[in-house]
Amino acid sequence: MTKAISFKSRMATLLRRFPFIPALGMLMLLFILNGIAEPNSMTVRALKGVASTYLALVFLSVGQTFVVYTADIDLSVGAILSLVNVSIVVIMSQFGGEPYVVLLALGAGIAIGALCGLMNGIVVSGLRMQAIVATFATSILISGIALWVLPVAGMPAPSLFWKVYGGRSYGIPNVFFFIAILIALLAIMAKTGLVTKLLAVGNGQLSAYQSGLSVTRIRIYGYIICGIFAALAAFCITGDTASGDPLVGGAMTLSSVAAVVLGGTALSGGIGSAFGSAIGAIIIGLISSLVFYAGVPSQWQNLAQGATILVVLMLGVLASKRINQ
Repeated sequence: MTKAISFKSRMATLLRRFPFIPALGMLMLLFILNGIAEPNSMTVRALKGVASTYLALVFLSVGQTFVVYTADIDLSVGAILSLVNVSIVVIMSQFGGEPYVVLLALGAGIAIGALCGLMNGIVVSGLRMQAIVATFATSILISGIALWVLPVAGMPAPSLFWKVYGGRSYGIPNVFFFIAILIALLAIMAKTGLVTKLLAVGNGQLSAYQSGLSVTRIRIYGYIICGIFAALAAFCITGDTASGDPLVGGAMTLSSVAAVVLGGTALSGGIGSAFGSAIGAIIIGLISSLVFYAGVPSQWQNLAQGATILVVLMLGVLASKRINQ
């Protein structure tokens, strides 16, 4: 009996430190199931295809995590992605596809994402509006701007852009280098202590304030980071689709929230992991692939994907509750 209690206590401590462990187990299971359903899905080419398609969702989910850390939420991330997507495509199309123009467009995209995040942070934290209502409103505003920038989808991106995203360096698909850059970026951010401050605010704004933290400023930082990661997600989606679409990110907002929860981050704030959110995004991608490989009719695929994601979410929550009992 004592050994069982001790084991549960150790597991609970481990989960608090690494909340993405259940998601990691689900990820491994889905890789196995995909391999059984379609052996060719485990080839480098197939894995590159999955990574290219869902890397945008990975970046978007990671960005969402920095907001959820503080018990907030951002329903405008998909709209920010769309705005950055059409903005950089229009800039590159208007001024040519030379390397310096591409770099200029990327810089403009980062600035747009950061400004959108700043606006969200000021509205939510500075004006003390409910995050879910405020960011829903800003998502409509940002979507309107995206439609103004590019009213009709389909403007092609310069070949240099999508060839770099889908190409190879030293025989390795570039998308894997982008994943490595993301991991390095998260490691660097973890060293700054900002994540600890965000989590402290999520654990309790009053106690964080009493400990000397600037709660308003920290929450704004969370939204700015989220906007920047939404811009990075837009770069990925532009490289994958090779075009601009003012509505491309609409369906990705709720997927990013689902990925955050799948990765073990609590929507109530104070606990979580950006690494786990990245795993959650990949889980969503692998579920979509598994449904396709299983031969589910197209009219039933969304239903099957949604049901599977719901089951996976429930299993993760039940497992965590069982261990913490």
